[in-house]
Amino acid sequence: MVGGTLIYFVSDTVTKPLAQLVFGVRALERGDYRYPLAKGGENEVSRLTLAFINMRETLRRDTAQREELEGQLRQAQKMEALGRLAGGVAHDFNNLLTVIRGHSELLQDRTEPGDSSHNHAQQIRKTADRAASLTRQLLAFSRMQVLEAKVLNVNELIGEMAKLLRRLVRENIEFSLQLSEAALRVKADAGQLEQVLLNLTVNASDAMQDGGKLTISTESVTVSEEEAHLKGTVEPGKYVRISVTDTGQGMDATTKARIFEPFFTTKERGKGTGLGLATVYGVVKQTGGFILVTSEVGTGSTFELYLPSTEEPTGSAKRETHGTNGAKTPQHKTVLVVEDEREVRELASAFLTSAGYSVLTAEDGVEALETAGRLGVCIDAVLTDMVMPRLGGAELGIRLKNAMPQVKVIYMSGYLEPKESGAVLDLRYFLQKPFSRDALVEKVGQILKSEIAVKDKRWEKQQVIVM
Repeated sequence: MVGGTLIYFVSDTVTKPLAQLVFGVRALERGDYRYPLAKGGENEVSRLTLAFINMRETLRRDTAQREELEGQLRQAQKMEALGRLAGGVAHDFNNLLTVIRGHSELLQDRTEPGDSSHNHAQQIRKTADRAASLTRQLLAFSRMQVLEAKVLNVNELIGEMAKLLRRLVRENIEFSLQLSEAALRVKADAGQLEQVLLNLTVNASDAMQDGGKLTISTESVTVSEEEAHLKGTVEPGKYVRISVTDTGQGMDATTKARIFEPFFTTKERGKGTGLGLATVYGVVKQTGGFILVTSEVGTGSTFELYLPSTEEPTGSAKRETHGTNGAKTPQHKTVLVVEDEREVRELASAFLTSAGYSVLTAEDGVEALETAGRLGVCIDAVLTDMVMPRLGGAELGIRLKNAMPQVKVIYMSGYLEPKESGAVLDLRYFLQKPFSRDALVEKVGQILKSEIAVKDKRWEKQQVIVM
């Protein structure tokens, strides 16, 4: 009897728990973290089992976190690949649209208003402008657009937009602002940041067809190393956080994983381009920030924008605008046009020639340097594309300024490649593609005016920054 009792005791307190623990280990090897294990008891086997349970839970959390981080990495790589594709497409389209728009202007000049050909040319020009708007959104997503960055007070910008944002939401949606009392300053492009807020507001409104609540809030936050690790995509530092929260239908995990992809939309055909959130993503990333999305089906969504905070004072300088009358054609001036796309090069040459300039051309930076070496004293200005084979516009500009300080270099581009990241261009010397004849002639005329050679304080803080 004593022997039987002892055997039962050993079996119940040692053998069975050990066997159960062995099964738990084998289950863990198969990736099963839920195999039931008893925690009771004070003996060594029970303590060993408890230690194993704790270790298993730690492994489960670490595995889940690793899988989440791997998913974020895959998503980031996918977005990067999509961005490069979108940027390449936008670049080619901008060159095509420059040619289409330019020749439509030439056709308009050769026809009389009211004539059918004149009207056709006008319609072509309007359609080209609409297409250019789409390419700008693609460039925003791919982070290859040119930004005019300056220090902004986020609360002031949102406050000024409040009336417009309220008009964008339906009457059955309660709209409110919860802005921090502190002065929140970021360095960003005001127009692009406004576009981000507009897109998020429209998106939130569309998610609340039956009404709800939309809240935009701001606050200053400091992300620690530990918090950055938990969030996955946010780096440590000081940020201004802009949160846009709605109580709409929300999103499932599959939809949330694709919302920033260009042309992906959950709206019915004809109701959306699928570029709204893609633009938001690109602008935030190009500004040096991060975006987090929290959403569940039936509970609404929250978009959190983390924009790097700055202590620099806000700038009050406003961009000067000039009419074409203020950029008269300097007499007997020679302009070297450097562009690898033949159609764009020929169009720019035609525009400048019609305005009274003598025009030289080069297919790339290397040929431009050869031409400048032969005819340097005759060249007054160089109009160069930024992205070209062999030698790009940025490097060409540096070499030309070193060799011929008196020459004015004007840069034109529809986008900038990642290798141009960090390039800073003075607004006076930059022309955005696709451009019109008036814009090109005006820009060259302004640069060649004698007074522009003297540093103008009004432009001191006006810079185009490509992040």
